[in-house]
Amino acid sequence: MKRDNYTFLTQAPVHRVILTMALPTIISMLVTSLYNMADTFFVSQINTQCTAAVGIVFSVMSVIQATGFFFGHGSGNYMSRKLGARHTEEAQTMSATGFTYSLLLGFVIALVGHFFLTDLALWLGSTPTILPYTESYLGTVLLGAPFMTASLTMNNQMRFQGNAAFAMVGILTGAVLNVMLDPLLIFGLGLGIRGAAWATVVSQACSFSILLYMTRKNGGIRINLRNFSPRLQLVKEIIYGGTPSLSRQGLAALSTLALNVSAGTYGGDAAIAGMSIVTRVCFFVFAAIIGLGQGFQPLCGFCYGAGLYERVKEGFLYCIRIGTIFLAVCAVLGLCFPKEVITLFRSDPEVVAIGAVALRWQMVTFILLPTIGLTNMLMQTIRKPLRANLVAAARSGLFFIPLVILLPKWLGLAGVEMCQAVSDALSFCICVPIAWGAFKEMKGEKHL
Repeated sequence: MKRDNYTFLTQAPVHRVILTMALPTIISMLVTSLYNMADTFFVSQINTQCTAAVGIVFSVMSVIQATGFFFGHGSGNYMSRKLGARHTEEAQTMSATGFTYSLLLGFVIALVGHFFLTDLALWLGSTPTILPYTESYLGTVLLGAPFMTASLTMNNQMRFQGNAAFAMVGILTGAVLNVMLDPLLIFGLGLGIRGAAWATVVSQACSFSILLYMTRKNGGIRINLRNFSPRLQLVKEIIYGGTPSLSRQGLAALSTLALNVSAGTYGGDAAIAGMSIVTRVCFFVFAAIIGLGQGFQPLCGFCYGAGLYERVKEGFLYCIRIGTIFLAVCAVLGLCFPKEVITLFRSDPEVVAIGAVALRWQMVTFILLPTIGLTNMLMQTIRKPLRANLVAAARSGLFFIPLVILLPKWLGLAGVEMCQAVSDALSFCICVPIAWGAFKEMKGEKHL
């Protein structure tokens, strides 16, 4: 029996809705991060230069993912509000429009990236010893850009409709395939770092195909290109709803670039590799919080569209409580066993030493991340683009990029290791008043 998503999202107990929506979304986010985590793990068994190369390419992967999330969140936010207001045809038009734009831009990224491959690798922070590995990995990974952008767009559109479980199937299948193919192609066929890249491309193509099929499940809106519309109003809605995601992940790419340059300057290849491992580990854990927040967004969008503002607040606070408890446990483990965590990826003593210090610093502010992440998603879903972009930019760009440039000048490598923690503390300070102000405004808003 099909579930009535409108009734479920607007009337069922908040904790039940969020856990139902969040669990498959958390799994989706975790397995999405596994695309890079798996590559990092298996590639790290080759040498330090390969490990560093994967870390350098992470910024490009962030751009590709940012594109998919931009169109997915931009179109999905609009779709959830329209479905909450019972305007199904408008949601169908946006579904096809967001998907088409995402797929086309994925092709553009792939073409431009290949045309400027060497220049791009150098610009991203490759040293002479890392450059050949970066070119090999990046050149292949770019082939999967259209599949990744479109897959992430479909995944988010389905999630905003309340069909997160079906979205999870496509992402999970691709991730499992990636993990299976990595050792086969890297070591079995002797392709080295290029094998890791091909494993990623094949898994992304598989996810794309499955997600395209899953869009029609449980009464979901089927992708139909005939519903595409170039109307300026739809483009504006995608921009309003998607720019916070683009800011967050696009700036993550720039911050990774700045981090690689600073790490290479003050600690060489070992520092790039160590910071790369810490970034991947923290992103993997934080992916659970992003998934929790994305489980909140369908409830937020439907209930905001239906004028149920107290229900939005209840869901927001519930997610922060759950997320803070989870990351507190992770922080304690990270503070107690930092070297063991880094050693899982690379046993090089210099890499472990640098990575362990950076991981300890990050764990100090880990419990602040749920408030930052949930505030961003709240602002994004209730259509507060300026505040959403400010929150999205804070952690990855507004504070991080100046800090990663300035702190190492004063503190050397220690400045590189601690800059993310300082950025998180500053970001938290601006998120609390923004969230509080938004809920005060809701009390005076009329039903959409």
